[in-house]
Amino acid sequence: MVWQIELLLYVLLLVTAILSLELRNLLAAIVVTSAYSFTCAILFASMGAVDVGFTEAVVGAGIVGVFMVVALYRTSRRGED
Repeated sequence: MVWQIELLLYVLLLVTAILSLELRNLLAAIVVTSAYSFTCAILFASMGAVDVGFTEAVVGAGIVGVFMVVALYRTSRRGED
């Protein structure tokens, strides 16, 4: 049963990685990147590295996601549409 869950998490990692590269909306790409980080955290926890999973969840999905959203809203787009 464990390998099926890990396989599902690996497929989800691949899908979120490709999706985050292909999205044109930057806010959606940030959300998908945070989902990628959270999936990594779940994968680490399922492999027994709970401390690494917890750190990935806090830093990767939490703090980095907030920093990227703040940086996105503090910048302005300069260019012609």
